[in-house]
Amino acid sequence: MSDAPATRALRPIGGFLAMTLDTGLALFKRPFQTREFLQQTVFITGVSLVPAIMLTIPFLGVVIFLINQLLAQIGAIDIAGAGVGLAVIREIGPMASVLVVAGAGATAVCADLGSRKIREEIDAMQVLGIDPVHRLVLPRVLASTVVAVALNAVVSVVAIATGYVLSVLVQGASAGQFVANLTLLTSLSDFVVSEIKAALFGMSAGLVACYRGLTAGGGAKGVGDAVNQTVILSVVLLFLFNVLISAVYLQLGLSA
Repeated sequence: MSDAPATRALRPIGGFLAMTLDTGLALFKRPFQTREFLQQTVFITGVSLVPAIMLTIPFLGVVIFLINQLLAQIGAIDIAGAGVGLAVIREIGPMASVLVVAGAGATAVCADLGSRKIREEIDAMQVLGIDPVHRLVLPRVLASTVVAVALNAVVSVVAIATGYVLSVLVQGASAGQFVANLTLLTSLSDFVVSEIKAALFGMSAGLVACYRGLTAGGGAKGVGDAVNQTVILSVVLLFLFNVLISAVYLQLGLSA
């Protein structure tokens, strides 16, 4: 009996890992739900694009303004472009894009699946021999991943443009030096790692949203609780993956 609380605590983790494995196996099942995937991609993009841009401008603006203040004190304001490139490509781009995917897209996915669950639509699909993971989960996870990668590119462009306006038009940096120094501290490999981060972040947010939606219970209140837990768990996984990937990449870069 003493193991019962531990078992109850570990059961959701086991269920999540099992659904993740089932989702991976569903990639090889045919037919692929192309229509559902495209619909979910458009839907998640629609609820995430504008909030991602609105989050990026003030988020990056404050960081770059403070960094430029320091650079101006030491007479190095013209290398502001290097700081913008480093901050945007390595950290701010993928984090800002997936924070919005987790906060807007994943919660909408969770609410949709949770509503289907409490209306017993998921049970009806299983009775009819339809695999909910293949029919519903896989398209949503792939859509979340694709949108996160695309949003990362959009956020990076918006963030660099914001950094240019602040550095050149507001704080007096040289426009030519700003552009020339954008790649001073970053390279193509940094952008590739940034896109890998965004893909993993988006995939994890989609998996969490689907799992919490499919396991929701207790009526409307249960769906609301599942949505709240989706945001918290997605953000926790985001920062965990970010630390691990950054540590591995930096270690490999130093050892090389």
